[in-house]
Amino acid sequence: MKSVKIYTTPWCGFCHRAKHLLAQHDVPFEEVDVDGDFETRAWLREKTGQRTVPQIFFGDESIGGCSDLEHLLRKGELDARLGR
Repeated sequence: MKSVKIYTTPWCGFCHRAKHLLAQHDVPFEEVDVDGDFETRAWLREKTGQRTVPQIFFGDESIGGCSDLEHLLRKGELDARLGR
């Protein structure tokens, strides 16, 4: 299974929702708090083109944010994308 990393801030409702969805589907993840971490936020903007959090990665691949995760779940594609 691919590793999952989620970049968040503590005050972001979408971050809390995405973490809840991952936990609900038994997906272990590493959380990276980027609140005040301007260097990592700049890297995320460069890597994904997005300025918002959460930003979720399956391995080295950015899958987007919370709505993108919800879309994968609705389509039943989560396990395939994770390689499990």
